[in-house]
Parts: sequence; C-alpha cells; structure tokens
Amino acid sequence: MTEGTTSPAAEGVDTLSRLEQEGEIAADYLEGLLDIADLDGDIDMDVEADRAAVSIISDSDRDLQKLVGRDGEVLEALQELTRLAVHRETGDRSRLMLDIGGYRAKRRTELAELGAKAADEVKSTGAPVKLDPMTPFERKVVHDAVAAAGLRSESEGEEPQRFVVVLPA
Repeated sequence: MTEGTTSPAAEGVDTLSRLEQEGEIAADYLEGLLDIADLDGDIDMDVEADRAAVSIISDSDRDLQKLVGRDGEVLEALQELTRLAVHRETGDRSRLMLDIGGYRAKRRTELAELGAKAADEVKSTGAPVKLDPMTPFERKVVHDAVAAAGLRSESEGEEPQRFVVVLPA
C-alpha cells in the first residue's frame, strides 16, 4: 500500500464513524425539536445501507402523528431540516433517513406490495402501468420491488409530480 492511502477496511470504519456521527448530530437536533414541541419520544439510531437512520418512537404514536403529517409531508420536511443540521455541523451532505412512529417502515411495506402488484399486472396484460406521484424514497422502494419481480421501471415527470412507470420485460 502506498503512503497516504487507506485500506478498504479502514475506509469502512471511517464511513461507519461518520454515519454514527451523523446519527448523533441528528439525534441531538431532534431531541431539541421534541422538547420545543413538548412531545415525548425516544430516539433510535442505526446505520442501514450506507446511510444513517434515525427513528423517533413513542408509546403514544398518536402524538407523533403531528410530526408525520398528511402523507408524510411533515416527516419529509423534518428529514430535510435534520439533514441541514447535520450538514451545518459536518460540512458534508447527509443522506440520513428519518422515521417517525414507524410511518416510513409501514409505508415501505405498502409500497413494496404496490410495486409487486403493478409488476403482476404488467406481466398479465403486457401493458405499462403508471403509478401515482411519489417522493424519491417511495419511488426507490417501488423500483426495487419491480426489479425483484423481474421487470423494469422508470421515473417520469417533474417533482413533485414525478411517478413510476412499470414496463414489460
């Protein structure tokens, strides 16, 4: 190994440390937010698929619904604000994922089922299927489900009306 380079194992440790640091910064930011909003919740941090994942969980998820909003709109905004807080501290762009009250986990399951169902429809009819507009997170889950079903899909349109089209093989 030449001087000034790091081994792949060292890079993995560095990446993990960086993602753990992102999670810590995000947790501090979100704890402050919960205090301001006078909401109870516990912060859970993890690293999933090369990104920091932070969840706010509570015994009373009804209180947390205010932080999810209609169709996850408030959750998406809070995720962006949390990413900005991490960026302010680290100087690096963050791909952190935020979940509140299990909303995103439940939504991921629903979207995987939607993608599989659309793929089945395309297989039986041979015609492309256009789905409703979705967020980037939602589209990614659908694309993954369609690929797992052996078909391909594309995103079309402009934000915030961007949607997935499932195509025949």
